[in-house]
Amino acid sequence: MRMKKFIAILSIVSMMAVGAAGCGSSSDTATTDDTASTDTTTEESTDTSSSDWDAASAITVVSREEGSGTRGAFTELFGVVDDDDNDMTTLDAQVTNSTSVMMTTVSENEYAIGYISLGSLDESLVKAVKIDGADATAENIENGSYKVSRPFNVAVKPDLDNAVATDFMAFIMSTEGQAVVADEGYIPVADVEAYAGEAPEGSCVVGGSSSVSPLMEKLIEAYAAVNPNASIELQTSDSTTGMTSTIEGSYDIGMASRELKDEEAAELEGTVIATDGIAVIVNQGNPTDDLSVDQVKSIYLGDVTTWDAI
Repeated sequence: MRMKKFIAILSIVSMMAVGAAGCGSSSDTATTDDTASTDTTTEESTDTSSSDWDAASAITVVSREEGSGTRGAFTELFGVVDDDDNDMTTLDAQVTNSTSVMMTTVSENEYAIGYISLGSLDESLVKAVKIDGADATAENIENGSYKVSRPFNVAVKPDLDNAVATDFMAFIMSTEGQAVVADEGYIPVADVEAYAGEAPEGSCVVGGSSSVSPLMEKLIEAYAAVNPNASIELQTSDSTTGMTSTIEGSYDIGMASRELKDEEAAELEGTVIATDGIAVIVNQGNPTDDLSVDQVKSIYLGDVTTWDAI
């Protein structure tokens, strides 16, 4: 009887030992798995190779649409044209239709390069590179060290018969109007006089270049303060549309971010209201800070296709 009790007790002890060993094994396995999981997480969190700058990557060339005054001025100033002044921008370029879209496109692509109106530059989105060692600033345009600049033109028909349009033109070319130009970061016109308008009632339509449009919006706001009787509608398109629509009569005042073409000047009276620089922009993650005119030209012709070839 005692022997049977001893065997029963021994069996219970053995079962408890096996159970304890099983629990220990489970705990050990869980610890091992947790460690492996932790190691994997740590490895993933410290792996930043995908965001590192790779100079061997292809350059994403971004350009403005045909008809854009900024594109016309850019290709002329950087020599991205043939002997007959035909635009030779690489066919691989992505095309954007406004200054804002250009900045957004470059800000979202580490390897992109583009160009915009200097006065519209938003340094929280993109970086303007130096050109031949000169920073893209209004001061450097004035002192001649930054040579990539172009005029902002407005144009009207010689027989313009709109009192508001005429008065608004006088305001733009006044001391008050040119103060707005300077405040917005553009180069104002010299030798202007104080505004002496008559505050006529009525309306007019101003339209054209998307590069001139931000400045024009500020000029319209300032004019409204001195003539609340007038209503000015601003339509944003491109320089070529600005000129053709003024010739056709859809716009009272057309805007162009370039010189007027001969055929446009034959039918319109152009007035330079400001001088603007063209900023060459790259993504803020791009370490490139300075490019020469020839390097920019080679990129836009498609001769240079990777950043390490600069």
